[in-house]
Amino acid sequence: MDSKMPDDLAVDDLEVIDNRDANRYEIRLGDDLALVTYRRRSSTIALIHTEVPKALEGHGLAARLAKHALDEARTNGLDVIPFCPYVSAYIDRHPEYADIVATKEQWKAFLSGD
Repeated sequence: MDSKMPDDLAVDDLEVIDNRDANRYEIRLGDDLALVTYRRRSSTIALIHTEVPKALEGHGLAARLAKHALDEARTNGLDVIPFCPYVSAYIDRHPEYADIVATKEQWKAFLSGD
């Protein structure tokens, strides 16, 4: 079933859930699920993939998810590895998050499992 975004629904009012069992932040709207997957290790979180159902594209759900994930990382003192191209571009457009982006050394350590 295709959902569509109700005209009277503000994206900022949508609840973002941290589904830790699935390693993803989620927004559910009807039968549709928008998400950002992640992997967390020690004091680093890698944001891996953002996905929004076609029926809900163009309403700011991906931005809402990216902002939530980055705000959560900041609140929890985590460094962010933006593997996801969308999240990386979001950070480029919102330089206030640049200070929580992991260093190249942290990327290497994360990828090697250290």
